[in-house]
Amino acid sequence: MSNVTVIDAKRGLSPRAFDRSGSGANDPVIKARLTMLLDKAAGRGADGILELALKEEFAGKTAVVSSFGAESAVLLHMVAQIDPSTPILFLNTGKLFGETLRYKDRLQDELGLADVRSLAPTREARDTLDPDGALWSKSTDACCNFRKVVPLARALAPFEAQITGRKRFQTRERSTMQPVEYFDGRFRFNPLWQWSLQELEAYNEAHKLPHHPLVDDGYPSIGCMPCTRRVQAGEDYRAGRWADSEKDECGIHLTDGGGI
Repeated sequence: MSNVTVIDAKRGLSPRAFDRSGSGANDPVIKARLTMLLDKAAGRGADGILELALKEEFAGKTAVVSSFGAESAVLLHMVAQIDPSTPILFLNTGKLFGETLRYKDRLQDELGLADVRSLAPTREARDTLDPDGALWSKSTDACCNFRKVVPLARALAPFEAQITGRKRFQTRERSTMQPVEYFDGRFRFNPLWQWSLQELEAYNEAHKLPHHPLVDDGYPSIGCMPCTRRVQAGEDYRAGRWADSEKDECGIHLTDGGGI
């Protein structure tokens, strides 16, 4: 993957709500706690930030959202070392690559993840909104909303904190993210915020973690099968996601327009 640019090249779009640092932290009490959490996170590595969320501040009140995608193994391995019973929320949209589903099963087994929750739209939603399964070809936003946004919002509701696998190198907006932020009613921890792609690869190798099988086949960013293509040499890191359109998010990271 050395020929793939790892900075988002899509321009002309306003920063996504999920990538606005500290979005939603307007209450003085929330601001004060966020400042405290940032102070505690300062100088900690990824495992220390995870300890802060899982063992210190939000024990039993934190979930990890994982796509089990190209870079997921590192974060999941770290979580498993600290608390393998941590809830892992996985969006099984019904449109994923078979390789992703098998990779999820393999990682869950090898890492000993005890609480992986597969989320999906209800049968009623599928029958009403996408009876023929082709909504993605008519409106990707509508498809993502009922297959991802709604199920994840329902699953996250009981939790006070969320752990993400976001990194600064992934997009221009994310280049200023902090290790702890506040978003849409809960704190979010970004333990890998400063990691590079090279560091992720080195960690994978050091711990002999299995790679997502599609990475070596030209997919550095992996989503649903109908809306993901291979990335060519020199293309943007996420060029294969919703290619030839301005869409760059599935919606689970947005607060406007029905996001969580």
